[in-house]
Amino acid sequence: MYKIIKDKKYGYARISPLPSEKEVEEYYKKEFYAKYGSFNDSELKVQKEEKKFFDSRWEDIKRRCIDYFGSIKGRSLFDVGCGYSQALLYFKKNGLAVSGLEPSTEGATYAKKIGLDVYQSRIEDFSCIYGKRFDIVLMINVLEHLRNAAEILIQLRKDVLKKKGILVIDVANEYNDFQVVADKEYKLKSWWFCPPNHINYFSHSSLCKTLELCGYKVVVSEASFPIELFLLLGDIYVGNPTLGKICHEKRVRFEYLMKKHGKGRKLQVFYEALAKLDLGRQIVVYATPR
Repeated sequence: MYKIIKDKKYGYARISPLPSEKEVEEYYKKEFYAKYGSFNDSELKVQKEEKKFFDSRWEDIKRRCIDYFGSIKGRSLFDVGCGYSQALLYFKKNGLAVSGLEPSTEGATYAKKIGLDVYQSRIEDFSCIYGKRFDIVLMINVLEHLRNAAEILIQLRKDVLKKKGILVIDVANEYNDFQVVADKEYKLKSWWFCPPNHINYFSHSSLCKTLELCGYKVVVSEASFPIELFLLLGDIYVGNPTLGKICHEKRVRFEYLMKKHGKGRKLQVFYEALAKLDLGRQIVVYATPR
């Protein structure tokens, strides 16, 4: 039986006891796509069906990186836990030299089949890159799965990221106020708590604190649309995939219209403000080594 505790050093929430390294490794290699593929964003079918949404996500990351570097043409990008490599395909088309690391056989095999430079390896093992360093390192929906999240962040800073490079971390924003209120009102049994799938549970505040303690300087951060707001409006999508899809499509339309009518920057500022309130479905933090 798992319980949630606050990490004494870094301050983020995590499960106790921690699953063993072997349990985590077997989960990634054998279960991640097969067992959870029907609802996991990394699953290939979902990403292809939602290509417009995911491309918009990668576009936001691209803009942030351009803001930081000035230009990203010819820059190198390494995606840790790249799944079915749809982000790598996007950034390759936008002129970056891309490669990635993926523990699952399904993801790594698919990447090689479409001609991408992807290594199959444990998330904790970067020996496959032979000391190469990168301008941009992505960790999209990965940090919440790691037994030793802070150690990996330190290792990335020391061995993978260039001195003036940028680390992009995207994690679920759990135990946020919208979730907590909906959970209390509708007795939804903390639906976001799903060990051992998710080991760590971050907020904007705890993620920034963790990065700073691991030797990074936060450049900018933002949230994503606060999808749990629909719960507070009476759309109880938890356990109802059909309603969940409707809510998601409304969120996508909201963002599309804001960008279509020239309000993309205002949307960006809105999401930056949400992050500071520890609200929003996801938290994206851009950090560079100190």
